[in-house]
Amino acid sequence: MSTYVVGDIQGCYEPLQRLLDKVGFDTTTDQLWCPGDLVNRGGQSLETLRLLCDLGDSFRMTLGNHDLYLLKEHWKFPEGGSANPEMDIILRAHDRQKLMNWLQIQPLAHWAPEHNVLMVHAGVIPQWTLEQTLSCAAEVEHALRSEKSGKFFARMNKNLVRRWRDDRKGWKRRRLISNILTRLRFCDANGKILSSASGPPGSQPVSYKPWFKHKNRQTKNVRILFGHWAALGLRIRKRTVCLDSGCVWGGRLSALRLEDQQLFQVPGKFRKARFF
Repeated sequence: MSTYVVGDIQGCYEPLQRLLDKVGFDTTTDQLWCPGDLVNRGGQSLETLRLLCDLGDSFRMTLGNHDLYLLKEHWKFPEGGSANPEMDIILRAHDRQKLMNWLQIQPLAHWAPEHNVLMVHAGVIPQWTLEQTLSCAAEVEHALRSEKSGKFFARMNKNLVRRWRDDRKGWKRRRLISNILTRLRFCDANGKILSSASGPPGSQPVSYKPWFKHKNRQTKNVRILFGHWAALGLRIRKRTVCLDSGCVWGGRLSALRLEDQQLFQVPGKFRKARFF
């Protein structure tokens, strides 16, 4: 049995198929993981969702910002009509409800003790321990799976709160948790996130650092798998692994086999870079 962690797919169905062929993926014995952003921009998001949903227990993921965006569009346009053509194809598909039900129950953080790794889409602020990360993720997961999920989607992009405090409550707290786990790149030592920067390390204001560079980070002894940061690119270190190698921007789609740390890659699609 092998476990392959693939970076941001973003609707790049054909490169994903080539990558699975390259590693000889066996649905009866192997596991495929992804830290999120299954959809958007690659042109074949519907096909990608169908493939991964049909993998059943062979597939594990954490929700990314583009996945949450799709769920919001699903809530907002029950009959279709999204301004995003790639999203609207999904919303008008005959199996839309099956795919959205499946996506909506996915976690925002996944801890795998058998590999001693934590998987999230974007990152973890310095103040959070492993236990707090999982607890905070569970708060948002509960909201997404409840009858009040529409309230979360309605507030998802409003009144952005940037600094974490343990005593925050309600929708502001849940919105900030989701922003940390699905959008974080830079933050300061107090856990204030920089939401406006998407460039490589060094492009941020001096008071901020990449989230994984803070010396006081409570998860510094936890290996974290993440994506989201195409400008950072493929980065494999002892404690942090970024697998967003910019497939949708003409880079590569990358997969790391956890058992022996072997890297597999296939060419991606070409698009003019605009990170999000």
